[in-house]
Amino acid sequence: MTILVDEGTRVVVSGITGREGRFHALRNRAYGTQVVAGVTPGKAGQDVEGIPVFDTIADAVEATGANTSLIFVPPRFATEAIYEAADAELPLIVCITEGIPVRDMARVASYLRGKPSVLVGPNCPGVISPGRANVGIIPGEICIPGRVGLVSRSGTLTYQIVHELTQRGIGQSTCVGMGGDPVHGVGFLEALEAFEADPGTDLVVMIGEIGGDDEERAAAYIAERMTKPVVGYIAGFTAPPGKRMGHAGAIVTGSRGTAQAKAEALEGAGVRVGRTPTEVADLVAAALP
Repeated sequence: MTILVDEGTRVVVSGITGREGRFHALRNRAYGTQVVAGVTPGKAGQDVEGIPVFDTIADAVEATGANTSLIFVPPRFATEAIYEAADAELPLIVCITEGIPVRDMARVASYLRGKPSVLVGPNCPGVISPGRANVGIIPGEICIPGRVGLVSRSGTLTYQIVHELTQRGIGQSTCVGMGGDPVHGVGFLEALEAFEADPGTDLVVMIGEIGGDDEERAAAYIAERMTKPVVGYIAGFTAPPGKRMGHAGAIVTGSRGTAQAKAEALEGAGVRVGRTPTEVADLVAAALP
């Protein structure tokens, strides 16, 4: 089994007539994902290589039965696209857009509270359940179906560690790129809970980085709630304190949010933490049944 996306996922792509939206919508469709509609205001009636375009998500949902929103619109329009998908009561919203202001995302988080929609992102690579559905920009060719779940703050490290696993013949149930912004949707806790409940996942790989306290809170959750093994990786052991590194959330203040502190918290919860992507794959291979 999988979490978040599978063969029943029906995707509507906001921004499908733009360069990035078109490119990845067609790649997702070529992978086998049901990309059933696109949305660009003012372009209803057009199509992108057979994918019909609508003015609104509500129109797309009514016409095609879409149940997942994939967002590629620029930052100034992205929050409205999220609101629109939530108002259409889509179960899953995946926002790839980067550069959305934190204040705007704080409003989105408040708006989504109590609604049925689950948000992945923003500033993320999306979600893939290998062999079943790809919603986002994760390269499907580096993934193979299997029983290892993965959740990551870093897109690039997602690709690298998935590739390391695949090279060893270790397949993945679902890979979730949660994004590295300070305010985001699905995080480590939600992904860990879903993987714990998924009978198709035997082990979870958790990829973190410096900044914030997501990894420390995940460590507490793992210690109290997880029965499945977890293997971790933390990026940023050589990052200078006080300097933002890459993601907006990757900033260290004093001794808080350091790679060392996060690794120690995870190891204290029984998580094996690799110091390189290759070591992570080795630890996974050793821990699998």
